[in-house]
Amino acid sequence: MTALDELVRLLGPSTVARIPSPDDWTEIETYVASPLPTDFKTFLDTYGTGVICDELVVFHPRGAGPLLDRMRKIHETFGESRSRNPDFHPFPFHPEPGGLISWGYDHSGNEHFFWPCDPDPDHWKVVTHSHGPEPEVFEGPFTAFVLDFVEQLRDLEPHHGLDPEELEFLEPEDLAELAERGEIGPVEPSFKPI
Repeated sequence: MTALDELVRLLGPSTVARIPSPDDWTEIETYVASPLPTDFKTFLDTYGTGVICDELVVFHPRGAGPLLDRMRKIHETFGESRSRNPDFHPFPFHPEPGGLISWGYDHSGNEHFFWPCDPDPDHWKVVTHSHGPEPEVFEGPFTAFVLDFVEQLRDLEPHHGLDPEELEFLEPEDLAELAERGEIGPVEPSFKPI
């Protein structure tokens, strides 16, 4: 089973009522001067723009908040930041040669990029620009990254999200309510179109 197959199994069937077209990607691939990874396009053509597990936001070229508009904005913002503080940004950003290519973000404040480190886009790595001093490099393709992201959220401790001091003041029914609202503990795999 591929990572994409496993994601579809976890997230459930798509609710997107659109027929994907290769033309959807033409403008973006012209902008980045390369095809994008096949698994990325297949996932987005299947699910569209949306939020994975209420945390990871991804963009389709024809969705609300089109991918190309966001790419241009993020590349400009991060490129300017890199010119002011190159030590904080060890990777260049598109359109610089070998520059990172934006594809989404998460609600924890991390930006996610493709690193075009191989002539074959299906061998590109994912780079997460977090709040720390060094970006994190994921050694697999997009769908493996997303699957790992989902699995990490599924494996959280039951009281994840609470300070230990808060636990002594909460009743079991309060904890159950927080878990039901998704404010603490493991997260159920989901995809919500936007």
